[in-house]
Amino acid sequence: MVTLWRATLSALIGVMFLAAAGTPPVFAVQPDEVLSDASLEKRARSLSAGLRCLVCQNQSIDDSDAPLAKDLRVLVRERLVAGDSDQQVIDYVVARYGDFVLLKPPMNTHTMLLWIAPLLALAGAVVVILRGMRAQPPTTIATAAPLSAREEEELDRLIKSSRGPDTSSR
Repeated sequence: MVTLWRATLSALIGVMFLAAAGTPPVFAVQPDEVLSDASLEKRARSLSAGLRCLVCQNQSIDDSDAPLAKDLRVLVRERLVAGDSDQQVIDYVVARYGDFVLLKPPMNTHTMLLWIAPLLALAGAVVVILRGMRAQPPTTIATAAPLSAREEEELDRLIKSSRGPDTSSR
């Protein structure tokens, strides 16, 4: 009975895993936004994946449900239908919203801090760690002073009392 239960549970988990693995990623694109031309839709999805949702900021407009993301997806599709190239669409969106709208902003004077900030943070962490290591005095093993005669007698008494009655005389 237990083996049947384990086999059923294993099969159920396997089916759930395969179903989850075979599920395509969920996009926020609504059916009314999808272009009838498959090649234009593919280009729109590709462009949308590289544009940042200005509301969510860590999602592409392709993944975001925000109203502004929807407006940007529609704008991208309108520009493609009008005959713009991919670069022209990107240039148009960047002209309106700045380099921040790109998930991978270009390296230029306006975005230099974005590119250098991780290196500065790493260098700062190394400096803090090195200063912390240097500020700590080296640890040494302290040597204890020898016990006095009274302390040795007390220690012997405690050791004998913890052992119980003396059995060495037998």
